[in-house]
Amino acid sequence: MGDRLARRDEGRFIGRDAEIAFFDGLLAGQETDGVVFVHGPGGIGKSALLREVIRRAASDGWATWYLDGRELAPDPEELERTFAEASEEERPIIVVDTYEHAASLDGHLREQLIPGLPSRAIVVLAGRQPPSPGWSAAGWEHITRSLRLDPLSDQEGIRLIEKVSGVDASSRKALVEWSGGSPLALTLATEVAVGEPDWDESGLESHSELINRLVDRLLGPQARVDRSDIIAIAALARVTTATLLTAVLPGQDPHEAYDWLRAQSITEPIGDGLAMHDLVRRSVQANLSATRPERERELRRRIADHFFDRALAGEPRHMVDLAELIQNPALRWGIGAEGAADLFADVLRPGELDDLSVEVLARGSDTWWEQTRRLADASPGHFVMARDAVQTLRGIAIAFTPANASPAALADPLVGSWIEHARQTVPDGNAILWRDSLDLTASDQGELSSRVLAVINTAAILRTGLANPRFLYLPINPMNEPSVAFARDSGSRHIPELNVTVGDVTHQCHVIDYGPEGLLGSQRATVYRELGLPPPPKADTFSPSPTAVTTEDVRQALRDFDRPSELSLSPLAVVLGGSDPSAAVRALLASAASEAFGGGPDERLMRELVDRAYVNSSVTHEQAADELHVSRTTYFRRLRQATGRVADHVLTTLAARDRPG
Repeated sequence: MGDRLARRDEGRFIGRDAEIAFFDGLLAGQETDGVVFVHGPGGIGKSALLREVIRRAASDGWATWYLDGRELAPDPEELERTFAEASEEERPIIVVDTYEHAASLDGHLREQLIPGLPSRAIVVLAGRQPPSPGWSAAGWEHITRSLRLDPLSDQEGIRLIEKVSGVDASSRKALVEWSGGSPLALTLATEVAVGEPDWDESGLESHSELINRLVDRLLGPQARVDRSDIIAIAALARVTTATLLTAVLPGQDPHEAYDWLRAQSITEPIGDGLAMHDLVRRSVQANLSATRPERERELRRRIADHFFDRALAGEPRHMVDLAELIQNPALRWGIGAEGAADLFADVLRPGELDDLSVEVLARGSDTWWEQTRRLADASPGHFVMARDAVQTLRGIAIAFTPANASPAALADPLVGSWIEHARQTVPDGNAILWRDSLDLTASDQGELSSRVLAVINTAAILRTGLANPRFLYLPINPMNEPSVAFARDSGSRHIPELNVTVGDVTHQCHVIDYGPEGLLGSQRATVYRELGLPPPPKADTFSPSPTAVTTEDVRQALRDFDRPSELSLSPLAVVLGGSDPSAAVRALLASAASEAFGGGPDERLMRELVDRAYVNSSVTHEQAADELHVSRTTYFRRLRQATGRVADHVLTTLAARDRPG
């Protein structure tokens, strides 16, 4: 089936002769560019061109990777894994489609990932915007090519119509004029024209009218009846997978339904699923609510149940999908993936808080910044930083759990008492305590649709290792209406004795108890309540142990290798136990650092990096880079790759230890 789809896609590709000639030369080694930006408005044919490039590269023996920017998390680890794999190939080509959804990783690509690829590597980034200024400086301008896709010519438009299906000459001219040279719009409109017996060219006068007609008539009257639920699911869910279809439509063949949906022009691949085009998706949702409200309610309920079950089964990122099903904007505040198009979650960088701009400093009092710097120096792992495409700091989140809160956090005058309270009142430690969640792009009054908070709060939750937190401790500023609304609608409890005064502002301590089914259960219950349904049934399976270890936990433990008091509070120490848990953590890390790497030159370098930086540290990072004869940029890039390998080894070791039998 995949081969048939590929052949059909290849057969319908037309035009772009100049661009194809350039890529053919690039693949043949006749061009020197290593980074290519393909940009243009939505529907201009970027994805079709990229698929053609991938086909040509694969047939020429290149190792190929095709990523969708909408599926990349704000944390760059997924991208780092892809580049690590590609670095092992002689001729890799990495294509990132819909790059506007991952443009926040711009600087990370330039500074950390692309420099480690082999010399013949090609990276193609396709999005709606041209390359940012960073690609025209520091030597990147010599290997970066910008290719803007212009609208199809009238002649190419006619050829595309003929590839899709034949219509009469008058309709062809009208379709080409209306489409403005957009291959997507032209293809969709042509299919409507072909499938409509009484086609009237006057329907092209309004773009919204055409989309509404497409939603209703693209697949024909019979398909609208037979496939209506599949179309509705694709509109309601952020991403549709065969697994989702299996859960929501148990009476249908999910693979056949998925293949049918994938073949439609109103969807496009994203990760392991399909996403409906935004404009069509909104139209379908509106039409569904107006014409089939009962069916919409039932499908939305089933989708919520599926994401809830998957999240409890060990895929906590589905909390984003659950949040998308909630209609109350106050309850969706601060959780989601919307900001991932412009921002990404990063770690705190050494000395970063000493170089903040005046505008950033104005967002806090002197007391707040003094205590924050002290905490950053002692426990940087508690920080989640939001950055944009040019690496500008846009947000700061500082969060703990009762188990991983460091001595510095416990001594912090702002939230130290909160940690003590949580340790006394939450015996299993299934709680997250927010010291701060600061959107530096918004005013003190806050913003209900903050994309910054969506990124840093989601990343903070995922990094704690708590798959389904039950308690949240939140600093609520009474002047910040979105936070007040969230606390109110979430049913939080104000604990006045834990209030914290910072400068002239008193931050109220609010505690949310989501109940035995945790945050995920609350999200599902909210969807049910908004649909007017009785509360959902209790789950048979609850969240994994709150002491689950994450990659970031291992990285933080490496940073704390020579600090036993810090190591004793690591989730690793909780898992390993024993009379001297910090010693057990050190032994596990040292063993992993020794065994995680092979015998090649790159492997030996990564082993040496981890050893000098953490296990047998006696010099600064800068001195280690000099001794190993690598640049500072290369040093930190390879060190992050190396610590990721150590983390993988540790997590695999723990999983094998806990496996039955």
